[in-house]
Amino acid sequence: MTENNGGTGVAGTKYLNWTTICFMTVACVASIRNTPSMAVYGWSCIFLYLLPAIVFLIPTALVAAELASGWEGGIFRWVSEGIGPRAGFLAIWTQYAMTLTYYPSLLASVASTLAFVVNPDLASSGIYTGIIILVFYWIATLISLRGLSASAILSSGGMVIGTLIPGITLVVLGIIYVLGGGTNYAAGTSFLPEFTGIASFVLIVNNFLSYAGMEVNAVHVNHMENPSKDFPKAMFVASGMAVAIFVLPALAISFVLPAESISLTAGVMQAFQQFFEYFGIGFLTPVFAIMLVCAMLGGMMGWLAGPSRGLLMVGREKGYLPPVLQKTNKNGIQINILVAQGIIVSIVALLFAFIPSVSSSFWILSAMTTQIYLIMYVLMFIAVVRLRRSQPDRVRGYRVPALMVMAGVGLISSVLVFFIGLVPPSQFGSSNPGLYALMLLSGTLILGLGIPALFLWRRKPSWKIEGEPAAEEGGAS
Repeated sequence: MTENNGGTGVAGTKYLNWTTICFMTVACVASIRNTPSMAVYGWSCIFLYLLPAIVFLIPTALVAAELASGWEGGIFRWVSEGIGPRAGFLAIWTQYAMTLTYYPSLLASVASTLAFVVNPDLASSGIYTGIIILVFYWIATLISLRGLSASAILSSGGMVIGTLIPGITLVVLGIIYVLGGGTNYAAGTSFLPEFTGIASFVLIVNNFLSYAGMEVNAVHVNHMENPSKDFPKAMFVASGMAVAIFVLPALAISFVLPAESISLTAGVMQAFQQFFEYFGIGFLTPVFAIMLVCAMLGGMMGWLAGPSRGLLMVGREKGYLPPVLQKTNKNGIQINILVAQGIIVSIVALLFAFIPSVSSSFWILSAMTTQIYLIMYVLMFIAVVRLRRSQPDRVRGYRVPALMVMAGVGLISSVLVFFIGLVPPSQFGSSNPGLYALMLLSGTLILGLGIPALFLWRRKPSWKIEGEPAAEEGGAS
């Protein structure tokens, strides 16, 4: 990092200050897309966002900081050093595989939001949603095949336009609405959620996915002048900011919409529509819909090529991927991996056409994404403990205080959430929880464990290719 965002150390060394790391982390994590899933709880959403922040978000960030400050190379290197290379491949695979279910759920939100530009009734149409997922995903893939620069421009621009302005607007409108005497549908809710069984807490699972990614900026810990003091400070402040960014819009939605009418995919736009009509500025509804679509598409572009690129690098260097998946186009982009994931995403998109409720399809995909990603975090927490024991003298720029407690809390919460996530949410009134659990577990095991196990089983010495992936002439562009 050459930019002087913080201070200058000995011999002109440039450092990142803690505020820079803090804002970078918030930018990676914060989004208002998933807030409708918590808005159904009213004031209880504060507790339901705060709990996973304490038991998951903070342990994840601090543990990743120690690993990043001692071992370069990301999750594959960390888990490989702590547990073994095969476990390392599983970790980076799950980091990639979660995107296979993340993209359809993200694009389902795009479809529901875009419906408010054309016809809000389309937001509940599974066929419409499936078509939008297919069209937008393949357009994004074609853009990604042209190189990283095109993806970066769309990603950064979309996040600025569609996250900050709509988020602040939603919160301000919520405050004015309540103070102005508007009907507050959250007025009768408690700060603690009512316990009616495990199913009543299942929607908290989605909050673990909301906080996923806190480990991304841990790689910058060695660029801080005093990481042992400043990195924890950055993470705690970032955690507070992330909680606020999630909680305040969720409360605003709960103020203006009855819980039973909140759509998990279109809830944000439902709230904007209600607010704008209440204040007599309904013409702004399609404008904000387009802004939110820009943010979601920008976020997808940021994820589209990154995880698959990491998988390609490890697959080539360690020989974990067959040669057909190592092919790159003339722009150096992993063409066959992107095409293969596109086929899987297209198949998953059919869920929206065949499952009657769009919200149910959205939740199943979001829950599956969380389940797969949690496998990676479980491996990370185990790896950091083993490395502290096996390589105690390894130089680390940052050491987690009370590591066993911190890693233990993160590990236990991750495992518990994995199994709690197999229970259908009480809001869905599922009559067949066994079928729900089977569907979710099957998808998680096949995508998260089955495919990498197949690659490891069929692995051949010829799959290993030394050096950087070479661009191939004649590839797609």
